Amino acid sequence: MDKTKSERILLLLAAVFLAAGIALGTTSTLLLHHVGVALRCAAVGLLAVFALQRRSLTPWIFVAMVAGAELGFDAPAIAINLRVFSDIFLRLIKTIVAPLILATLVTGIAGHGDLKSVGRMGIKSLIYFEVVTTIALFIGLAAINISHAGVGLSLSSAGPAGQALAAPPPTHWQDFILHMFPENIAKSVAEGQILQVAVFAVFFGIALACLGEEKRAPILHLFESLSEVMFKFTNVVMYFAPLGVGAAMAFTVGQMGLGVLVNLGKLLLTLYVSLVAFGFLGLLPAALLFRVPIRKFLAAIAEPATIAFATSTSEAALPRAMESMEALGVPRRIVAFVMPAGYSFNLAGSTLYLAIASIFVAQAGGIHLSMGEQLVMMLTLMLTSKGIAGVPRATLVVLLATAATFHLPPEPIFVILGIDALADMARTTVNVVGNCLASVVVAKWEGEFGTEPVSPIVLEGVTD
Repeated sequence: MDKTKSERILLLLAAVFLAAGIALGTTSTLLLHHVGVALRCAAVGLLAVFALQRRSLTPWIFVAMVAGAELGFDAPAIAINLRVFSDIFLRLIKTIVAPLILATLVTGIAGHGDLKSVGRMGIKSLIYFEVVTTIALFIGLAAINISHAGVGLSLSSAGPAGQALAAPPPTHWQDFILHMFPENIAKSVAEGQILQVAVFAVFFGIALACLGEEKRAPILHLFESLSEVMFKFTNVVMYFAPLGVGAAMAFTVGQMGLGVLVNLGKLLLTLYVSLVAFGFLGLLPAALLFRVPIRKFLAAIAEPATIAFATSTSEAALPRAMESMEALGVPRRIVAFVMPAGYSFNLAGSTLYLAIASIFVAQAGGIHLSMGEQLVMMLTLMLTSKGIAGVPRATLVVLLATAATFHLPPEPIFVILGIDALADMARTTVNVVGNCLASVVVAKWEGEFGTEPVSPIVLEGVTD
């Protein structure tokens, strides 16, 4: 039997068993209740077989989410004691925050040499990146305030001592601006002040870019190596994700019941609708403004977008995306600059998701944020969301950092982990499509689109 067909059969059987198990689980008859438990356990087993065949992390996270919900529903007394595993995962992720943001920001700013030599192309790219990501942030902010996906998911009793979560103190703009700037970078790293680390990285990256090649190269190589190490560190920690997600879901369902899944569904629907809206309100107007050949562009991005959706990793699609854009007519030197820079500064899908997820965390924690406080949070995300495309689910790092900065509770983040894999596929696809469009826009803006012959090797690779 074909592997794809067998996987579909497994998923179909698992869905049928799960639906039947949930239906029988609502009956008052003891025998039918036990049959329902058996069917739900069988569904988890079938999903585990499916994950074994795929040999990737994403299916296992989904399996862990379902298994955790099942355990929390049928054995809440056991499930609520599993929170320690999600806490361990949270602590491991927190250790990544400062070095990852520091290394990726410095590398993204200084990696292309002297900023003065970059010239018009660099300025135009940064302007486009910031306009597009700002549009994405405000679309996400509007969507979550309309859907109120986190409202009703009260986690105020999930604290260590069952204490209610207090609203953050009011933040004046003078205090916020002053707090952005570090007085001691080591202190900022130790205290987890991620915004201060990001500001330091920006200034450090600019200073490094202004040095000559001989002085810049050793430091730049150090930060490039540090970013690679932190990406690998994140990959290693993510192997613990299924256990952390399963424990988080078990704890949440065990404490609150299956009603939490309604909020998760609303959150996921809000995200997907917002990403589609961003495509029509953000990307399409940019393409029309710069007279991008839309049909040819859509055909060119089909393969890299599919790779991004399947792997949930922007970097996995980078080689094919660069090749496709060069074949479309973008000169190689523009592709080589804009695409890597976009991976640090033009993550529209991820920033939109962070806007939605951050407000969801506040809503779920019962914390009311004024529009001014939400705008301040969006400005923070515009900076701290840079350079997070290197690994799957790296937005979790920035989300945790944002929650800590604005005194939001971490408990709702445990809930979000359950659907993060599904959200990651969509936002990563938008990241890749947005960066491909950025290279075409800059080429059009520079008046160099379609002016250089395409390498036969590139054409051969695209047409294979």
